[in-house]
Amino acid sequence: MIAVRGLDKWFGGIHAVREVSLDIGRNTITGLIGPNGAGKSTLFNVIAGLFAPTGGTVHLDGEDVTGLPPHTLFRRGLLRTFQLAQEFHSLPVRENLMMVPPHQPGENLFNAWFRPGAVAAHEAELRDKADEVLEFLTLSHLANERAENLSGGQKKLLELGRTMMVDAKIVFLDEVGAGVNRTLLGTIAEVIQRLQAERGYTFCVIEHDMDFIARLCDPVIVMAEGAVLAQGTSDEIMANEHVIEAYLGTGSKHARPKQAGEGAARPGSPS
Repeated sequence: MIAVRGLDKWFGGIHAVREVSLDIGRNTITGLIGPNGAGKSTLFNVIAGLFAPTGGTVHLDGEDVTGLPPHTLFRRGLLRTFQLAQEFHSLPVRENLMMVPPHQPGENLFNAWFRPGAVAAHEAELRDKADEVLEFLTLSHLANERAENLSGGQKKLLELGRTMMVDAKIVFLDEVGAGVNRTLLGTIAEVIQRLQAERGYTFCVIEHDMDFIARLCDPVIVMAEGAVLAQGTSDEIMANEHVIEAYLGTGSKHARPKQAGEGAARPGSPS
């Protein structure tokens, strides 16, 4: 689904992404892990069009999409969520979902004035679809709740729901488990697995919780200092000496000095 070749990103004198080449297979859940500052989110942002690459290419479903802006990639089925949920906080949950599909007839002034029936019919279709999504996510009881009142985990589920309102080909999830309690994290994992199995979604997941990664992801890709360090199953990755060194900062050429307050992660449980 995604083919990245020689992707580079510089910010002034900082080489944030270093000639990364990787593939994300269709209908897979690929994990992307690495120490803080490894370049994971920057790689996501370059692939998703938030940053233009300094070099290299990105292909989506066989088509060169290098440097295309996020709204164009969104229409081609590439969606990205963020570590901090980006909900419309003052709108009810259902309306957050109904806002997602592009080119709605009600956005056109002519339609709003002269084709109110068509606008109303489309709104009814969107409402029905949003209610189906909320039922899938077990959030129906919160349909009329303002999004700002949801818990962190519920907001992450809402973001997954927004991807279901359009024809997503691949979804990039950035630390979907951040700030989420274990019960809701299990629900999120189940939703991701169902979307893959039942709806053919492809996912790429940045996450520090290795239990979550091990449950969901195959393969797992490890980054360090902006480059790909290793790739394999979760068991292979947790047994990889270079990966352990990169996390512990014990001398790997890919390791970087730990920053103040960062701490060291245990092998198999990165932080």
